[in-house]
Amino acid sequence: MSPHQLTIAEAGRLIAARKLAPSELLADCQARIATLNPTLNAAIRILPADARALDDEAPRGPLHGIPIGVKDIIDIAGEPTTCHSRQRLDHAAAADAAVITRLRAAGAVFPAKLATHEFAIGGPAFDLPFPPARNPWNTAHHPGGSSSGSGAAVASRMVPGALGTDTGGSVRHPASHCGIVGLKATYGLVPREGVFPLAFSLDHVGPMTRTVEDAAIMLEAMAGGSFREALHDGLRGLRVGYVRHFHETDQPASAEMAAAIDEAARLLAAEGASVRDITLPSLNEFAAVNRTILYAESSSIHADWLRDAPEKYAGLTRRRLLPGMFLPAHEHVRATRARGPLADAVNAAFREVDILLTASSMDPACRIDDAEAVELTYPRQARTPFNVTGHPALTLMAGLSAGGLPLSIQLVAPAFAEAQLFRAARGYERAAGWMGKAPPG
Repeated sequence: MSPHQLTIAEAGRLIAARKLAPSELLADCQARIATLNPTLNAAIRILPADARALDDEAPRGPLHGIPIGVKDIIDIAGEPTTCHSRQRLDHAAAADAAVITRLRAAGAVFPAKLATHEFAIGGPAFDLPFPPARNPWNTAHHPGGSSSGSGAAVASRMVPGALGTDTGGSVRHPASHCGIVGLKATYGLVPREGVFPLAFSLDHVGPMTRTVEDAAIMLEAMAGGSFREALHDGLRGLRVGYVRHFHETDQPASAEMAAAIDEAARLLAAEGASVRDITLPSLNEFAAVNRTILYAESSSIHADWLRDAPEKYAGLTRRRLLPGMFLPAHEHVRATRARGPLADAVNAAFREVDILLTASSMDPACRIDDAEAVELTYPRQARTPFNVTGHPALTLMAGLSAGGLPLSIQLVAPAFAEAQLFRAARGYERAAGWMGKAPPG
């Protein structure tokens, strides 16, 4: 097995046993990036990463010498943080973002800045300084966004892990479309200093990996603390609430996606969990609140550029940002006040169950060059509720469509119950057997 095929946990064990050198792993990942990136466009900047100094160092932990890709709205000292935009081509970061500082202290190395939708909202777009990332399962298709390059890079084995950000699902969307694991932890658990904001009260930074264990390893470094203690406890005794109305009535999913979610519920029950239906407020309620807050907060960030240099944005980015400039303040206040009752409804569900099972995307990835299909399918998802409420949510692979594109599910836990979330996700991952499935090539 080539080093780039190893998971974070596998590579970490080999490095700790002195059977794999960090410099060897990095070189293999760099070669993989050089080979695949001209087709996938996942990386927009190759960084001068060097792991030779780590070869002779006592391993610091499971991330020692592990290459981690970085979404290009996250600062790395001395490097541009372009946000995939003409507005920021001349920007250079003065310091590492807090998550980079923490990962670097754990021994991680950073070989590339990865593609994003412009400012984590405008994409996929073809009128930007860098081309959009493509889906490694089929390069004619969308990889999800806005952490598009992170999803494509991890799924294609360019890097074993990557950082993304998530304001309305932007870690979990590419995880869903690329067949990997994407985690949005509890709001506030992972620091956001040094990350260009989209909407201050909705933004999260999250790990994107090929396995649940790898996501837990990354989160331990990013947030501090231990999240793996229940990883292998299995599903027996867990109470799972199946929020089937999200994908059956609120936004009916494709037949293939609906069948995959039903199969996940069956597997969870077969492994010893008790599964029952749970009703939450409708997806439309959550989406309206998320959208209003996002418009208002993003317009406060982009107001000067929208007035002074609108031509530097992609057309799609302008269209997505401009509504916030015309949003009355009372609408933002109303949306902010509505968050409390929505969070209360989810918290009430967690008094009856330990984990929620929901859809993530309602459809497999569409073609990237079909603007109408992108606009239609992008909001067809069940991720935004948990940006509104702040609960931890994890997306992972649940099969392949007839067209060979990943299907997915989402699991959600109470606030700060990430260890419980990882337990449920690992139990499903083991039972389902999709872990290790890779795109062609």
